[in-house]
Amino acid sequence: MSPSGPGTGRRRREALAGYAFVGPSLIGVVGFLLVPVVVVIGISLFRWDLVSPARFLGLDNYATILTDPAFGRSLLVTASFVLLVVPIEIMLGLFLAVLLHRRLPGSVVFRVIFALPWISAPLALGVVWKWIFDPSDGALNALLGHRIEWLSSPALALPSVAVVSVWMHVGYVALFYLAGLAGIPEQYHEAARIDGAGSGQTLWRITLPLLRPTTFFVLTTNVITTVQTFDTVYAMTQGGPAGRTDVVASLIYKEAFTSFRMGRAASMSVVLFVLLVAVTLAQQQYFRQRITYEIA
Repeated sequence: MSPSGPGTGRRRREALAGYAFVGPSLIGVVGFLLVPVVVVIGISLFRWDLVSPARFLGLDNYATILTDPAFGRSLLVTASFVLLVVPIEIMLGLFLAVLLHRRLPGSVVFRVIFALPWISAPLALGVVWKWIFDPSDGALNALLGHRIEWLSSPALALPSVAVVSVWMHVGYVALFYLAGLAGIPEQYHEAARIDGAGSGQTLWRITLPLLRPTTFFVLTTNVITTVQTFDTVYAMTQGGPAGRTDVVASLIYKEAFTSFRMGRAASMSVVLFVLLVAVTLAQQQYFRQRITYEIA
């Protein structure tokens, strides 16, 4: 016989109340995350142009894209873009957070300024930066006094887009690092100063180890965000010149809404999803033994 009584009834009511509170969030997760993933996986198994009836191909789309030089090149471009953007965002964001944490005059105003690009529309910002980088009438060339083909040069296009991406997201990184710095007890820094540690030693041996949970979160979310970058690339270069900024998200868009090969686009999305999961698990494994979750 199952146990019954006032305690069992109370636990049941608490469980139901918990499910009631979690329910709306679960509806959002299922409707806007799990269902789209399942739908994309299903589409990746078909040939479909949005007009003709879908034709089942099995894994043929995956075999095609994995041997497609364009897809391989877009993966390399995306990896190069991530390596250009993420390390600079993290280092610069940490530097800004340390400055803001010192509560210098005007730090509150700078917090708002750093956050503005992050909360603005990426497509609109991309259009503005395309004008700034314009070789004829752009503000940057006018300031430098030289004509430089920032967005049409194969060597400069990807770094130029990377600069804009860093500018857009460094405030996001700085705010999270600022929250992490606020959670470190000041007595740790005071003890280091009493022991004769300089600012550099304190930062390297105390602050950075205690910021590892924040670094893990920032690194993971920034890698995912950077890999999925589309709006900025589309507004500034549309994948050019010569495919030098043709990141995976841009190629997926072209396959789906220019060539109308929805199956190939969906299979590229699935491959990108698998790669992101693998990279995230690798990051988690790396930080697992290096994160200090409690200060004791």
